[in-house]
Amino acid sequence: MHVESAATEHPDIAFEGRDRLIAAIDTAVAAGDSHAVTGALRSAMCALIRDPAVELPACTLSPVDGHYARRELYRSPAHGYSVVAMTWAPGQGTPIHDHDGLWCVEGIWRGTLEIAQYELLESDGARFRFRAASGMQVGVGSAGSLIPPHEYHTIRNPSPNAVAVSLHVYQAPIVHCARFRADAGEWYLRYDASLAVDTLD
Repeated sequence: MHVESAATEHPDIAFEGRDRLIAAIDTAVAAGDSHAVTGALRSAMCALIRDPAVELPACTLSPVDGHYARRELYRSPAHGYSVVAMTWAPGQGTPIHDHDGLWCVEGIWRGTLEIAQYELLESDGARFRFRAASGMQVGVGSAGSLIPPHEYHTIRNPSPNAVAVSLHVYQAPIVHCARFRADAGEWYLRYDASLAVDTLD
């Protein structure tokens, strides 16, 4: 089930190693500016993925038909960040999108993801021209970050048969973003999208 995320919700989901994960993120977000924070979070995420004492909820292994799953596991009342687990069925992915001006660190907990970053070259008001800047396949144990204005990217599970799971720490709860639909050549049309969360069943 896909439901809209309410700004007043503060998920607090129990799972093995939850307190350990939150403590590591809390320490990282106290590191300073956005570059220091995301650097510390990347290191923390890599360590957490390999930590046998931390295990994401079983529901994060279950994909959802028709879209990649977004399940918010925690929202920090002290620091404001949001932790979202995403589950990608084979072939599921995103269009080019931004993160609404928020930094993000994401780690791969299961499977492999294909991530492409895009450079915004220009805009004529209605259309936006992007050029692919980099692309990579990343597997379990890796972590990356996005800091605005370098936030345009796509994510896709390239596997024909394996589910992928990633964990994302956002500077604040992200409830909408800009997405971009191919128009002609390097030009894309922007549309605003509300981001929903899936149930934790």
